[in-house]
Amino acid sequence: MRKHQAFLLSLLLLLLNFCGQPARQPDEVRLRLAIDPGSISPISYNSQEALQIINLLYQSLLTVDLDDNTLKPGLASTFPKVERRDSLTFFHYQLRPEAEWPDGSPVTAQDVAFTLKVLKSPFIRNESIRSQLEFIQDVQPHPSDPRKFTFICLGYTPEMQLLTGDFFILPSYLLDPQQVYTTIPLQAWSTADSTQYNTDRTRAVAARCNTLGAPDSKDILQGSAGYQLAEWATGQYIVLKRKENWWGNNTGSAAGYLTANPEQINFQIIPDNTTALLAIKNAQLDVLDNIPVNEFEQLRRDENFLKDYDLHTPQGYDLIYAAINTRKPKFRDKRTRQAIAHLLDIPGMIRVSQQSYATPTVGPIPPDREDFYHPRLQLRSYDPAQATTLLKTAGWIQDQKGWYRNINGQREDLRIELLYRAGNTMYEQMALIFQQHATKAGIPVTLLPLEGNVYSQKIEQLDYDMHFRGISGNPFVFNFKPLFHTSFAGPGGFNSTGFGTPESDLILNQINEAESEEEKARFLHRLQEIIQEEAAFLPLYFRKERIAIHSRFTNTKVSGVKPYYDLSSFTLKP
Repeated sequence: MRKHQAFLLSLLLLLLNFCGQPARQPDEVRLRLAIDPGSISPISYNSQEALQIINLLYQSLLTVDLDDNTLKPGLASTFPKVERRDSLTFFHYQLRPEAEWPDGSPVTAQDVAFTLKVLKSPFIRNESIRSQLEFIQDVQPHPSDPRKFTFICLGYTPEMQLLTGDFFILPSYLLDPQQVYTTIPLQAWSTADSTQYNTDRTRAVAARCNTLGAPDSKDILQGSAGYQLAEWATGQYIVLKRKENWWGNNTGSAAGYLTANPEQINFQIIPDNTTALLAIKNAQLDVLDNIPVNEFEQLRRDENFLKDYDLHTPQGYDLIYAAINTRKPKFRDKRTRQAIAHLLDIPGMIRVSQQSYATPTVGPIPPDREDFYHPRLQLRSYDPAQATTLLKTAGWIQDQKGWYRNINGQREDLRIELLYRAGNTMYEQMALIFQQHATKAGIPVTLLPLEGNVYSQKIEQLDYDMHFRGISGNPFVFNFKPLFHTSFAGPGGFNSTGFGTPESDLILNQINEAESEEEKARFLHRLQEIIQEEAAFLPLYFRKERIAIHSRFTNTKVSGVKPYYDLSSFTLKP
Protein backbone atom coordinates (compact mmCIF):
# COMPACT_ATOMS: atom_id res chain seq x y z
CA MET A 1 0.00 0.00 0.00
CA ARG A 2 2.79 2.42 0.90
CA LYS A 3 4.49 1.82 -2.45
CA HIS A 4 1.25 2.71 -4.24
CA GLN A 5 0.88 5.83 -2.11
CA ALA A 6 4.45 6.88 -2.92
CA PHE A 7 3.83 6.32 -6.63
CA LEU A 8 0.60 8.33 -6.59
CA LEU A 9 2.32 11.15 -4.70
CA SER A 10 5.12 11.21 -7.28
CA LEU A 11 2.58 11.24 -10.10
CA LEU A 12 0.73 14.15 -8.46
CA LEU A 13 4.00 16.08 -8.03
CA LEU A 14 4.84 15.41 -11.67
CA LEU A 15 1.49 16.70 -12.89
CA LEU A 16 1.72 19.80 -10.71
CA ASN A 17 5.26 20.47 -11.89
CA PHE A 18 4.28 20.54 -15.57
CA CYS A 19 1.04 22.51 -15.12
CA GLY A 20 1.25 26.12 -16.26
CA GLN A 21 4.48 25.49 -18.16
CA PRO A 22 5.51 27.40 -21.28
CA ALA A 23 4.53 25.52 -24.44
CA ARG A 24 7.09 22.90 -25.33
CA GLN A 25 9.04 23.77 -28.46
CA PRO A 26 10.09 21.16 -31.04
CA ASP A 27 13.71 22.26 -30.73
CA GLU A 28 13.79 22.32 -26.93
CA VAL A 29 15.85 20.45 -24.34
CA ARG A 30 14.18 19.69 -21.01
CA LEU A 31 16.22 18.50 -18.08
CA ARG A 32 15.99 18.21 -14.33
CA LEU A 33 17.53 20.36 -11.62
CA ALA A 34 17.51 18.78 -8.19
CA ILE A 35 17.24 22.18 -6.48
CA ASP A 36 16.19 25.70 -7.35
CA PRO A 37 19.56 27.52 -7.53
CA GLY A 38 18.09 30.58 -5.77
CA SER A 39 20.63 32.75 -7.55
CA ILE A 40 22.36 32.41 -10.90
CA SER A 41 24.80 35.23 -10.32
CA PRO A 42 28.05 34.99 -12.32
CA ILE A 43 29.68 36.82 -9.41
CA SER A 44 28.68 34.66 -6.45
CA TYR A 45 27.24 31.31 -7.57
CA ASN A 46 27.44 28.53 -4.99
CA SER A 47 25.97 25.43 -6.62
CA GLN A 48 26.62 23.23 -9.63
CA GLU A 49 23.01 23.82 -10.71
CA ALA A 50 23.59 27.57 -10.84
CA LEU A 51 26.89 27.18 -12.68
CA GLN A 52 25.31 25.04 -15.39
CA ILE A 53 22.82 27.80 -16.17
CA ILE A 54 25.35 30.64 -15.90
CA ASN A 55 27.56 28.92 -18.49
CA LEU A 56 24.73 29.38 -21.01
CA LEU A 57 24.33 33.09 -20.24
CA TYR A 58 27.91 34.30 -19.73
CA GLN A 59 31.36 33.44 -21.08
CA SER A 60 34.92 33.37 -19.83
CA LEU A 61 38.08 34.21 -21.71
CA LEU A 62 38.87 30.49 -21.96
CA THR A 63 36.49 27.56 -22.08
CA VAL A 64 36.45 23.76 -22.01
CA ASP A 65 35.34 21.87 -25.09
CA LEU A 66 33.60 18.76 -23.72
CA ASP A 67 34.01 17.03 -27.07
CA ASP A 68 37.64 16.27 -26.21
CA ASN A 69 38.00 17.74 -22.68
CA THR A 70 40.50 20.35 -23.83
CA LEU A 71 40.91 23.99 -22.94
CA LYS A 72 40.17 26.39 -25.81
CA PRO A 73 39.79 30.16 -26.34
CA GLY A 74 36.34 31.47 -25.43
CA LEU A 75 35.91 35.23 -25.47
CA ALA A 76 39.64 35.39 -26.14
CA SER A 77 40.61 34.87 -29.76
CA THR A 78 43.73 32.87 -28.83
CA PHE A 79 45.49 31.60 -25.75
CA PRO A 80 47.35 34.41 -23.99
CA LYS A 81 51.00 35.09 -24.69
CA VAL A 82 53.00 34.63 -21.50
CA GLU A 83 55.90 36.88 -20.55
CA ARG A 84 57.90 36.49 -17.33
CA ARG A 85 59.94 39.25 -15.71
CA ASP A 86 61.53 38.52 -12.33
CA SER A 87 58.69 37.84 -9.86
CA LEU A 88 55.94 39.02 -12.22
CA THR A 89 54.16 37.25 -15.07
CA PHE A 90 52.34 39.06 -17.88
CA PHE A 91 49.45 37.40 -19.73
CA HIS A 92 48.71 39.26 -22.98
CA TYR A 93 45.14 38.67 -24.22
CA GLN A 94 43.24 39.53 -27.40
CA LEU A 95 39.41 39.43 -27.43
CA ARG A 96 37.47 38.03 -30.38
CA PRO A 97 36.52 40.74 -32.87
CA GLU A 98 33.02 39.21 -33.21
CA ALA A 99 32.24 39.20 -29.45
CA GLU A 100 29.40 41.51 -28.47
CA TRP A 101 26.84 42.17 -25.75
CA PRO A 102 23.06 41.82 -26.18
CA ASP A 103 22.76 45.51 -27.17
CA GLY A 104 25.24 44.98 -30.02
CA SER A 105 28.15 46.81 -28.37
CA PRO A 106 31.56 45.07 -28.43
CA VAL A 107 33.10 43.16 -25.54
CA THR A 108 36.20 45.15 -24.65
CA ALA A 109 39.13 45.30 -22.24
CA GLN A 110 37.09 47.79 -20.21
CA ASP A 111 34.57 45.01 -19.46
CA VAL A 112 37.38 42.71 -18.37
CA ALA A 113 38.85 45.38 -16.08
CA PHE A 114 35.40 46.16 -14.67
CA THR A 115 34.79 42.47 -13.96
CA LEU A 116 38.03 42.13 -12.02
CA LYS A 117 37.24 45.26 -10.00
CA VAL A 118 33.84 43.80 -9.12
CA LEU A 119 35.31 40.43 -8.16
CA LYS A 120 37.96 42.08 -5.98
CA SER A 121 35.70 44.74 -4.45
CA PRO A 122 35.14 44.40 -0.68
CA PHE A 123 31.59 45.70 -1.19
CA ILE A 124 30.55 42.72 -3.34
CA ARG A 125 29.50 39.38 -1.82
CA ASN A 126 31.80 36.96 -3.63
CA GLU A 127 34.46 35.83 -1.16
CA SER A 128 34.97 32.38 -2.70
CA ILE A 129 35.71 33.67 -6.22
CA ARG A 130 37.75 36.63 -4.99
CA SER A 131 40.29 34.36 -3.29
CA GLN A 132 40.99 32.51 -6.56
CA LEU A 133 42.14 35.72 -8.27
CA GLU A 134 44.43 37.17 -5.62
CA PHE A 135 47.48 36.56 -7.82
CA ILE A 136 46.23 39.04 -10.47
CA GLN A 137 47.73 42.36 -9.40
CA ASP A 138 46.58 44.61 -12.21
CA VAL A 139 45.10 44.75 -15.70
CA GLN A 140 46.47 47.08 -18.38
CA PRO A 141 44.30 47.89 -21.42
CA HIS A 142 46.18 48.31 -24.69
CA PRO A 143 46.62 52.02 -25.53
CA SER A 144 45.31 51.72 -29.09
CA ASP A 145 43.28 48.49 -29.31
CA PRO A 146 40.20 48.29 -27.00
CA ARG A 147 40.13 44.49 -27.41
CA LYS A 148 43.67 43.94 -26.10
CA PHE A 149 44.83 43.90 -22.48
CA THR A 150 47.45 42.42 -20.16
CA PHE A 151 47.10 40.78 -16.76
CA ILE A 152 50.00 41.51 -14.42
CA CYS A 153 50.36 38.59 -12.01
CA LEU A 154 52.51 37.79 -9.02
CA GLY A 155 54.67 34.69 -9.45
CA TYR A 156 54.07 31.94 -11.98
CA THR A 157 52.46 28.51 -12.18
CA PRO A 158 51.21 26.70 -15.31
CA GLU A 159 47.66 26.79 -13.89
CA MET A 160 47.70 30.59 -14.00
CA GLN A 161 46.80 30.51 -17.69
CA LEU A 162 43.60 28.63 -16.88
CA LEU A 163 42.81 30.79 -13.84
CA THR A 164 43.29 34.08 -15.73
CA GLY A 165 40.65 32.89 -18.20
CA ASP A 166 38.27 31.12 -15.84
CA PHE A 167 35.86 33.81 -14.62
CA PHE A 168 32.74 35.20 -16.25
CA ILE A 169 33.12 38.56 -18.00
CA LEU A 170 30.44 41.10 -17.07
CA PRO A 171 28.92 43.88 -19.23
CA SER A 172 29.99 47.14 -17.63
CA TYR A 173 27.31 49.12 -19.51
CA LEU A 174 24.54 47.25 -17.66
CA LEU A 175 26.04 47.12 -14.16
CA ASP A 176 27.95 50.41 -14.10
CA PRO A 177 26.26 52.74 -16.60
CA GLN A 178 27.85 55.80 -14.96
CA GLN A 179 31.33 54.19 -15.25
CA VAL A 180 31.98 54.73 -11.54
CA TYR A 181 34.47 51.87 -11.36
CA THR A 182 36.41 53.11 -14.39
CA THR A 183 38.30 55.67 -12.29
CA ILE A 184 39.11 53.23 -9.46
CA PRO A 185 42.42 51.38 -9.97
CA LEU A 186 42.26 47.61 -9.56
CA GLN A 187 45.11 47.68 -7.05
CA ALA A 188 43.02 49.91 -4.76
CA TRP A 189 40.90 46.91 -3.79
CA SER A 190 44.02 44.99 -2.74
CA THR A 191 45.11 47.58 -0.20
CA ALA A 192 44.09 47.48 3.43
CA ASP A 193 42.36 50.86 3.26
CA SER A 194 39.71 51.09 0.55
CA THR A 195 37.31 53.24 2.57
CA GLN A 196 37.91 56.26 0.33
CA TYR A 197 35.93 54.42 -2.35
CA ASN A 198 33.00 53.67 -0.05
CA THR A 199 30.75 56.32 -1.59
CA ASP A 200 27.10 56.50 -2.58
CA ARG A 201 28.06 55.88 -6.20
CA THR A 202 30.23 52.79 -5.53
CA ARG A 203 27.60 51.42 -3.15
CA ALA A 204 24.98 51.80 -5.88
CA VAL A 205 27.10 49.70 -8.28
CA ALA A 206 27.72 47.14 -5.53
CA ALA A 207 23.99 46.94 -4.75
CA ARG A 208 23.24 46.30 -8.42
CA CYS A 209 25.90 43.60 -8.60
CA ASN A 210 24.74 41.96 -5.36
CA THR A 211 21.19 41.60 -6.73
CA LEU A 212 22.46 40.10 -10.00
CA GLY A 213 21.22 36.55 -10.45
CA ALA A 214 17.94 36.87 -8.55
CA PRO A 215 14.71 35.87 -10.35
CA ASP A 216 13.70 39.53 -10.73
CA SER A 217 17.07 40.73 -12.13
CA LYS A 218 16.36 39.68 -15.73
CA ASP A 219 16.99 43.19 -17.08
CA ILE A 220 20.64 43.14 -15.96
CA LEU A 221 21.21 39.36 -16.05
CA GLN A 222 22.57 39.39 -19.58
CA GLY A 223 25.89 38.09 -20.83
CA SER A 224 27.70 37.43 -24.08
CA ALA A 225 26.77 33.72 -24.44
CA GLY A 226 24.08 32.43 -26.78
CA TYR A 227 21.13 32.34 -24.36
CA GLN A 228 19.09 34.76 -22.27
CA LEU A 229 16.76 34.19 -19.34
CA ALA A 230 13.14 34.01 -20.54
CA GLU A 231 11.16 32.78 -17.52
CA TRP A 232 11.87 31.75 -13.93
CA ALA A 233 9.07 30.31 -11.82
CA THR A 234 10.76 29.83 -8.47
CA GLY A 235 10.78 26.20 -7.39
CA GLN A 236 9.24 25.06 -10.70
CA TYR A 237 11.26 25.83 -13.83
CA ILE A 238 13.82 28.11 -15.47
CA VAL A 239 13.59 28.71 -19.22
CA LEU A 240 16.39 30.05 -21.42
CA LYS A 241 15.83 31.28 -25.00
CA ARG A 242 18.39 31.31 -27.77
CA LYS A 243 19.45 34.77 -28.95
CA GLU A 244 18.72 35.67 -32.54
CA ASN A 245 21.74 36.17 -34.80
CA TRP A 246 24.16 35.39 -31.96
CA TRP A 247 27.74 36.44 -32.75
CA GLY A 248 29.22 33.03 -31.83
CA ASN A 249 27.83 31.57 -35.05
CA ASN A 250 30.32 33.70 -37.00
CA THR A 251 33.59 32.54 -35.42
CA GLY A 252 34.75 30.07 -38.06
CA SER A 253 36.18 26.85 -36.62
CA ALA A 254 35.44 28.04 -33.05
CA ALA A 255 31.71 27.79 -33.87
CA GLY A 256 32.16 24.05 -33.33
CA TYR A 257 32.38 24.60 -29.58
CA LEU A 258 30.97 28.13 -29.17
CA THR A 259 27.41 26.95 -29.75
CA ALA A 260 23.77 27.86 -29.15
CA ASN A 261 21.87 25.17 -31.03
CA PRO A 262 18.58 24.39 -29.18
CA GLU A 263 15.97 27.12 -29.52
CA GLN A 264 14.96 26.70 -25.87
CA ILE A 265 16.42 25.06 -22.75
CA ASN A 266 13.95 24.27 -19.97
CA PHE A 267 15.29 23.39 -16.52
CA GLN A 268 12.65 21.52 -14.51
CA ILE A 269 13.17 21.81 -10.73
CA ILE A 270 12.38 18.34 -9.37
CA PRO A 271 13.93 17.62 -5.94
CA ASP A 272 12.49 14.09 -5.65
CA ASN A 273 14.40 11.34 -7.47
CA THR A 274 11.32 9.15 -7.91
CA THR A 275 9.43 12.01 -9.55
CA ALA A 276 12.39 12.76 -11.84
CA LEU A 277 12.61 9.11 -12.93
CA LEU A 278 8.88 9.03 -13.60
CA ALA A 279 9.22 12.20 -15.71
CA ILE A 280 11.91 10.75 -17.95
CA LYS A 281 10.09 7.43 -18.30
CA ASN A 282 7.09 9.43 -19.50
CA ALA A 283 9.32 11.35 -21.96
CA GLN A 284 8.69 14.64 -20.14
CA LEU A 285 12.44 15.12 -19.74
CA ASP A 286 15.13 14.85 -22.40
CA VAL A 287 18.07 14.62 -20.00
CA LEU A 288 18.51 13.15 -16.52
CA ASP A 289 21.86 12.83 -14.76
CA ASN A 290 23.01 11.52 -11.38
CA ILE A 291 20.60 8.59 -11.72
CA PRO A 292 20.78 6.29 -8.67
CA VAL A 293 22.61 3.04 -9.40
CA ASN A 294 19.71 0.62 -8.93
CA GLU A 295 17.36 2.72 -11.04
CA PHE A 296 20.01 3.08 -13.74
CA GLU A 297 20.38 -0.70 -13.90
CA GLN A 298 16.62 -1.00 -14.31
CA LEU A 299 16.70 1.47 -17.20
CA ARG A 300 19.47 -0.55 -18.86
CA ARG A 301 17.12 -3.55 -18.93
CA ASP A 302 14.05 -1.59 -20.08
CA GLU A 303 13.79 -2.24 -23.83
CA ASN A 304 10.97 0.28 -24.31
CA PHE A 305 12.98 3.01 -22.62
CA LEU A 306 16.07 2.23 -24.71
CA LYS A 307 14.08 2.76 -27.90
CA ASP A 308 14.00 6.48 -27.13
CA TYR A 309 16.96 7.15 -24.82
CA ASP A 310 20.70 6.57 -24.81
CA LEU A 311 22.46 5.79 -21.54
CA HIS A 312 25.96 7.11 -20.79
CA THR A 313 28.50 6.36 -18.06
CA PRO A 314 31.47 8.73 -18.52
CA GLN A 315 34.33 8.46 -16.05
CA GLY A 316 33.90 11.45 -13.76
CA TYR A 317 36.28 13.40 -11.55
CA ASP A 318 34.40 13.21 -8.25
CA LEU A 319 36.70 11.52 -5.73
CA ILE A 320 35.22 9.61 -2.80
CA TYR A 321 37.63 9.29 0.11
CA ALA A 322 37.97 8.44 3.80
CA ALA A 323 39.76 10.74 6.24
CA ILE A 324 41.37 9.97 9.60
CA ASN A 325 41.99 12.74 12.15
CA THR A 326 45.72 12.53 12.86
CA ARG A 327 45.41 14.98 15.75
CA LYS A 328 43.74 12.32 17.89
CA PRO A 329 46.44 10.56 19.98
CA LYS A 330 45.17 7.11 19.02
CA PHE A 331 45.69 7.90 15.30
CA ARG A 332 49.05 9.70 15.43
CA ASP A 333 51.08 6.61 14.54
CA LYS A 334 50.81 6.09 10.80
CA ARG A 335 50.96 2.32 11.30
CA THR A 336 47.62 2.53 13.10
CA ARG A 337 46.17 4.50 10.19
CA GLN A 338 47.64 2.03 7.70
CA ALA A 339 45.97 -0.80 9.61
CA ILE A 340 42.60 0.96 9.39
CA ALA A 341 43.17 1.52 5.66
CA HIS A 342 43.64 -2.24 5.18
CA LEU A 343 40.14 -2.75 6.64
CA LEU A 344 38.54 -0.68 3.88
CA ASP A 345 37.12 -3.17 1.39
CA ILE A 346 37.10 -0.83 -1.59
CA PRO A 347 36.03 -3.43 -4.21
CA GLY A 348 33.19 -4.45 -1.90
CA MET A 349 32.15 -0.82 -1.39
CA ILE A 350 32.14 -0.21 -5.13
CA ARG A 351 30.19 -3.42 -5.76
CA VAL A 352 27.48 -2.61 -3.20
CA SER A 353 27.17 1.18 -3.51
CA GLN A 354 28.23 1.79 -7.13
CA GLN A 355 28.05 -1.62 -8.80
CA SER A 356 30.43 -1.17 -11.76
CA TYR A 357 30.18 2.62 -11.92
CA ALA A 358 33.41 3.60 -10.17
CA THR A 359 37.16 3.28 -10.61
CA PRO A 360 39.46 2.60 -7.61
CA THR A 361 42.47 4.89 -7.29
CA VAL A 362 45.83 5.03 -5.49
CA GLY A 363 45.62 8.77 -4.98
CA PRO A 364 43.73 11.99 -5.75
CA ILE A 365 44.87 11.95 -9.40
CA PRO A 366 42.25 10.60 -11.86
CA PRO A 367 43.49 7.31 -13.35
CA ASP A 368 42.77 8.56 -16.87
CA ARG A 369 45.46 11.22 -16.44
CA GLU A 370 48.09 8.60 -17.20
CA ASP A 371 50.91 11.16 -17.24
CA PHE A 372 50.24 12.18 -13.62
CA TYR A 373 48.74 9.02 -12.11
CA HIS A 374 51.42 6.95 -10.36
CA PRO A 375 52.36 4.11 -12.75
CA ARG A 376 53.85 1.74 -10.15
CA LEU A 377 51.96 2.41 -6.92
CA GLN A 378 49.68 -0.51 -6.05
CA LEU A 379 46.13 -0.18 -4.77
CA ARG A 380 46.01 -0.86 -1.03
CA SER A 381 44.31 -4.22 -0.50
CA TYR A 382 41.66 -5.25 1.98
CA ASP A 383 43.88 -7.34 4.29
CA PRO A 384 42.76 -8.00 7.91
CA ALA A 385 45.92 -10.04 8.60
CA GLN A 386 48.15 -7.14 7.58
CA ALA A 387 46.00 -4.81 9.68
CA THR A 388 46.59 -7.01 12.73
CA THR A 389 50.34 -7.04 12.14
CA LEU A 390 50.47 -3.25 11.80
CA LEU A 391 48.43 -2.71 14.99
CA LYS A 392 50.78 -4.94 16.99
CA THR A 393 53.81 -3.13 15.51
CA ALA A 394 52.26 0.17 16.59
CA GLY A 395 52.03 -1.07 20.19
CA TRP A 396 48.39 -2.09 20.38
CA ILE A 397 47.45 -5.17 22.41
CA GLN A 398 44.41 -7.31 21.70
CA ASP A 399 42.20 -8.94 24.32
CA GLN A 400 38.56 -10.02 24.48
CA LYS A 401 37.38 -6.37 24.58
CA GLY A 402 39.38 -5.34 21.53
CA TRP A 403 42.61 -3.43 20.97
CA TYR A 404 44.14 -1.27 23.66
CA ARG A 405 47.41 0.19 24.89
CA ASN A 406 48.56 1.53 28.25
CA ILE A 407 49.47 5.23 28.48
CA ASN A 408 50.65 6.49 31.87
CA GLY A 409 49.01 3.52 33.53
CA GLN A 410 45.64 4.14 31.86
CA ARG A 411 43.98 1.92 29.27
CA GLU A 412 43.27 3.52 25.91
CA ASP A 413 40.92 1.56 23.65
CA LEU A 414 41.00 1.70 19.87
CA ARG A 415 37.50 2.75 18.88
CA ILE A 416 36.33 4.70 15.83
CA GLU A 417 33.42 7.09 15.45
CA LEU A 418 32.65 7.32 11.74
CA LEU A 419 30.88 10.42 10.37
CA TYR A 420 29.02 10.70 7.07
CA ARG A 421 26.12 12.68 5.61
CA ALA A 422 22.72 11.41 6.72
CA GLY A 423 20.38 10.27 3.97
CA ASN A 424 23.19 9.44 1.52
CA THR A 425 22.67 5.78 0.60
CA MET A 426 26.18 5.45 -0.84
CA TYR A 427 27.88 6.52 2.39
CA GLU A 428 25.48 4.47 4.52
CA GLN A 429 26.34 1.30 2.58
CA MET A 430 30.07 2.02 2.72
CA ALA A 431 29.91 2.73 6.46
CA LEU A 432 28.12 -0.55 7.18
CA ILE A 433 30.72 -2.51 5.19
CA PHE A 434 33.59 -0.85 7.04
CA GLN A 435 31.89 -1.33 10.42
CA GLN A 436 31.43 -5.02 9.72
CA HIS A 437 35.07 -5.61 8.72
CA ALA A 438 36.53 -3.46 11.50
CA THR A 439 34.39 -5.19 14.14
CA LYS A 440 35.62 -8.59 12.95
CA ALA A 441 39.16 -7.26 13.34
CA GLY A 442 38.42 -6.21 16.93
CA ILE A 443 37.87 -2.46 16.36
CA PRO A 444 34.40 -1.21 17.41
CA VAL A 445 33.00 1.36 14.97
CA THR A 446 30.14 3.71 15.88
CA LEU A 447 28.28 5.12 12.89
CA LEU A 448 27.26 8.76 13.17
CA PRO A 449 25.16 10.02 10.22
CA LEU A 450 24.70 13.79 10.47
CA GLU A 451 22.74 16.44 8.59
CA GLY A 452 24.80 18.54 6.19
CA ASN A 453 25.46 21.63 8.32
CA VAL A 454 26.20 19.67 11.50
CA TYR A 455 28.43 17.28 9.56
CA SER A 456 30.43 20.15 8.03
CA GLN A 457 30.77 21.92 11.38
CA LYS A 458 32.15 18.82 13.07
CA ILE A 459 34.82 18.47 10.41
CA GLU A 460 35.68 22.19 10.34
CA GLN A 461 36.06 22.11 14.15
CA LEU A 462 38.24 18.96 13.80
CA ASP A 463 35.85 17.13 16.11
CA TYR A 464 35.85 13.68 14.54
CA ASP A 465 37.71 10.36 14.34
CA MET A 466 37.04 9.38 10.75
CA HIS A 467 34.67 10.43 8.00
CA PHE A 468 33.61 9.68 4.42
CA ARG A 469 33.40 12.54 1.93
CA GLY A 470 33.56 13.44 -1.73
CA ILE A 471 35.33 16.25 -3.58
CA SER A 472 34.91 17.45 -7.16
CA GLY A 473 37.88 17.76 -9.45
CA ASN A 474 38.81 18.09 -13.10
CA PRO A 475 41.61 16.92 -15.42
CA PHE A 476 43.17 20.38 -15.72
CA VAL A 477 44.24 21.73 -12.32
CA PHE A 478 46.18 19.81 -9.65
CA ASN A 479 46.67 22.33 -6.89
CA PHE A 480 46.37 20.11 -3.79
CA LYS A 481 47.87 22.64 -1.42
CA PRO A 482 44.57 23.47 0.37
CA LEU A 483 43.91 19.75 0.94
CA PHE A 484 47.33 18.67 2.18
CA HIS A 485 49.56 21.59 3.15
CA THR A 486 50.06 22.04 6.90
CA SER A 487 49.28 25.77 6.59
CA PHE A 488 45.65 24.74 5.89
CA ALA A 489 45.44 22.32 8.82
CA GLY A 490 43.90 24.66 11.39
CA PRO A 491 40.22 24.84 12.38
CA GLY A 492 38.15 25.67 9.32
CA GLY A 493 41.01 24.76 6.96
CA PHE A 494 40.51 22.32 4.09
CA ASN A 495 43.26 20.05 5.45
CA SER A 496 40.95 18.48 8.02
CA THR A 497 43.09 15.37 8.58
CA GLY A 498 46.17 17.26 9.80
CA PHE A 499 48.16 15.52 7.06
CA GLY A 500 51.57 16.94 6.26
CA THR A 501 55.31 16.50 6.50
CA PRO A 502 58.11 18.94 5.63
CA GLU A 503 58.69 16.97 2.45
CA SER A 504 55.01 16.99 1.41
CA ASP A 505 54.75 20.74 2.08
CA LEU A 506 57.77 21.31 -0.17
CA ILE A 507 56.40 19.05 -2.89
CA LEU A 508 53.01 20.78 -2.86
CA ASN A 509 54.77 24.08 -3.54
CA GLN A 510 56.91 22.47 -6.24
CA ILE A 511 53.83 21.05 -7.98
CA ASN A 512 52.36 24.55 -8.24
CA GLU A 513 55.65 26.04 -9.44
CA ALA A 514 56.62 23.32 -11.94
CA GLU A 515 57.25 24.77 -15.38
CA SER A 516 56.98 21.53 -17.38
CA GLU A 517 54.55 18.62 -17.43
CA GLU A 518 57.42 16.16 -16.84
CA GLU A 519 58.57 18.02 -13.74
CA LYS A 520 55.02 18.24 -12.40
CA ALA A 521 54.48 14.51 -13.01
CA ARG A 522 57.57 13.66 -10.94
CA PHE A 523 56.34 15.73 -7.98
CA LEU A 524 52.78 14.37 -8.25
CA HIS A 525 54.09 10.80 -8.25
CA ARG A 526 56.02 11.45 -5.05
CA LEU A 527 53.00 13.13 -3.44
CA GLN A 528 50.88 10.04 -4.14
CA GLU A 529 53.53 7.87 -2.46
CA ILE A 530 53.51 10.07 0.65
CA ILE A 531 49.70 10.11 0.79
CA GLN A 532 49.61 6.32 0.73
CA GLU A 533 52.42 6.03 3.30
CA GLU A 534 50.85 8.51 5.75
CA ALA A 535 47.36 6.97 5.41
CA ALA A 536 45.50 10.01 6.74
CA PHE A 537 43.70 10.89 3.51
CA LEU A 538 42.51 7.59 2.03
CA PRO A 539 41.44 7.83 -1.64
CA LEU A 540 38.81 5.21 -2.44
CA TYR A 541 37.43 5.66 -5.96
CA PHE A 542 36.35 8.04 -8.70
CA ARG A 543 32.67 7.80 -9.57
CA LYS A 544 31.31 7.28 -13.04
CA GLU A 545 28.36 9.46 -13.97
CA ARG A 546 25.01 7.92 -15.00
CA ILE A 547 23.09 9.88 -17.61
CA ALA A 548 20.07 9.35 -19.87
CA ILE A 549 19.67 11.55 -22.98
CA HIS A 550 16.86 11.37 -25.52
CA SER A 551 18.10 9.78 -28.73
CA ARG A 552 16.49 12.49 -30.91
CA PHE A 553 19.56 14.62 -30.09
CA THR A 554 23.07 14.28 -31.44
CA ASN A 555 26.28 16.24 -30.73
CA THR A 556 25.62 15.96 -26.99
CA LYS A 557 29.34 15.93 -26.09
CA VAL A 558 28.99 13.60 -23.11
CA SER A 559 32.02 13.95 -20.84
CA GLY A 560 33.31 13.20 -17.38
CA VAL A 561 33.81 16.94 -16.82
CA LYS A 562 30.84 18.68 -15.19
CA PRO A 563 28.13 19.29 -16.20
CA TYR A 564 28.82 16.05 -18.13
CA TYR A 565 27.25 17.24 -21.43
CA ASP A 566 27.06 20.46 -23.45
CA LEU A 567 23.43 21.56 -23.67
CA SER A 568 24.29 24.37 -26.07
CA SER A 569 25.62 21.89 -28.64
CA PHE A 570 22.59 19.54 -28.67
CA THR A 571 21.34 19.15 -32.24
CA LEU A 572 18.08 17.55 -33.41
CA LYS A 573 18.62 14.58 -35.66
CA PRO A 574 17.07 14.97 -39.13
